[in-house]
Amino acid sequence: VQLQASGGGLVEAGGSLRLSCVASGLTFSTYVMGWFRQAPGKEREFVAGTSRGVWSGGTTYYADSVKGRFTISRDNRLNTANLQMNSLTPEDTAAYYCAAKASTRIATIWDDYHYWGQGTQVTVSS
Repeated sequence: VQLQASGGGLVEAGGSLRLSCVASGLTFSTYVMGWFRQAPGKEREFVAGTSRGVWSGGTTYYADSVKGRFTISRDNRLNTANLQMNSLTPEDTAAYYCAAKASTRIATIWDDYHYWGQGTQVTVSS
């Protein structure tokens, strides 16, 4: 199983980025997908999750810190989960990781997931 995250970069405060996570080696539509982030010196935290669905996912769940600014989506035909990030602030600077969980319920804990991708760095300048 591989999860390949991409789309990170440097952006000014108020800008937007779109992260993508392409999965292989698993039946993507049967997995919950989540995004986590970790800033230097801070603990890893949950960002957003989407439950599995027939084509594009079922329910979504967001951390309070990103609610209204970030949108998670998935395309089961492309085995891809995306994280659209708008109105970015320097506090969003972190390495972002995607994760897959073989279950029906979104989890907010890293260890509840079964597979993890490498991080993609997001840096927001003030």
